[in-house]
Amino acid sequence: MSGGGFRFEITGTAGAARAGVFTTPHGTVDTPAFMAVGTLATVKSLDPRDLREVGAQMILANTYHLHLRPGEDVIRELGGLHRFMGWDGPILTDSGGFQVFSLETLRRVSEDGVEFRSHIDGSLRLFTPESVIDVERALGADVIMPLDHVIPGQADEALARDASERSLRWLERARRAFERADDGAPDRAGRGPQTLFPILQGGIHASLRCEAARAIVAMGDWDGYAIGGLSVGEAKPDMYAMLDVANEALPSTRPRYLMGVGFPEDLVEGVRRGVDLFDCVAPTRMGRTGTAFTSTGRVNVRNASLKLDPRPLDESCDCSTCKRFSRAYIRHLFVASESLGLRLLSLHNVHFMISLMRDARSAIASGGFDAWSRDWLQRYHQGPDS
Repeated sequence: MSGGGFRFEITGTAGAARAGVFTTPHGTVDTPAFMAVGTLATVKSLDPRDLREVGAQMILANTYHLHLRPGEDVIRELGGLHRFMGWDGPILTDSGGFQVFSLETLRRVSEDGVEFRSHIDGSLRLFTPESVIDVERALGADVIMPLDHVIPGQADEALARDASERSLRWLERARRAFERADDGAPDRAGRGPQTLFPILQGGIHASLRCEAARAIVAMGDWDGYAIGGLSVGEAKPDMYAMLDVANEALPSTRPRYLMGVGFPEDLVEGVRRGVDLFDCVAPTRMGRTGTAFTSTGRVNVRNASLKLDPRPLDESCDCSTCKRFSRAYIRHLFVASESLGLRLLSLHNVHFMISLMRDARSAIASGGFDAWSRDWLQRYHQGPDS
C-alpha cells in the first residue's frame, strides 16, 4: 500500500526470529531494529549527528504532538519533516491514537473519529481516519500509521472486539484516503513515496487478533504490518502470547512493527517471536530520570554506591559515554542537576538498544540466536537494579 520504493528482504532466520533489510526511499534499515522516538521532531537531548554515530537508521515522530505544535502546515511549508529536523534517513510517524487514548477524560470516541481537547491550550480537536492521513502526508514520513482505537491492555473481549472492529473500519477509510489522487497543488514538503502500515488490534484475545489479521490481509497488499494495543497495562506473558499469535497470523514476507514497546528484555522476546521493528520513549525518558540500561540490568545512577565508582556504566559498551566517563562522574552530574547528565545517559541508552538489535542480527546470521537470546535474558534478569 505505497507509492513504491519499499522492499523487505529476509536474510536469515532462527525459528520465528529473522534478520532482514527494509528498503525505503530514504535508505535501508537492517532488521531487527530499534527506532529512537523523536516525539516533537527531536529525540530529546540528541541531535541527528548523535543518532547516526550510535547507529540509528530509522526514527519515529509523533503525529498528535506535531499536529498541535508547530502544526503540519508549518512543517510542510518548511520542506517536510526530514528537512525540518535535519534527518535524512527513514522516518515513521504514528497516528496519534495512543496519545489520544492517554488523554482519558479529555477525549470522546465515535464512529466518525476521536474528539479531544489539546493538552496544550484546551482547544477542541477532531481526528478522523481521513484527517490523520492528511496530517501524515503533510509531514512526509516514509511510513505512516492509520488512526486506531486503543484500549487498556486488560480489556474484556467485548470491549476489545468493539475497538478492533472499529479500527478495521477506520483502516478502510484511511486506505481510501491514502490512495485518493492528489489535488495537483505543489507539494512543498517534497514528499516522496510513502507507505501505510495497518495496525493489528484485538487486545489479549487470540481469536480477535486472528480475525483482525485475516481482515487486514484481505483488505490490501501492504508493505508491512504494525502490532498495536500491547504494553498498555497487560501482563508480560499476555503480551508475548499475542506476539506468538501475530507471528502465525501475519504474512511472513513483510516487516512487523511492534508499536511502543522498547524495554531491552521486550526487544529480545519480540525478536524471538518474529518482530522486526520496535520503538519506545523508554531509553531517553529513563535516561533523563537517571536510569541506565546495561547488559546486567538497570543501574540507578543516583545511587550513593556509585559516588566513588570509576567504572563505565557498562564495561561491555562502546558508546562515547562509556568510553569517556565514569559512573561516579555521571552520578555527580545528576546530583548536581547538570543537563549534561541527561544527554550522556540518553545517548548511552539509545546506543544500548540499537547495539542490542545489532547483536541479535549477528546471532541470527551465525545460527546461534537461540543460545544468545537465552543467555542474554538470563544475565539481564539476574543483574541487580543498582
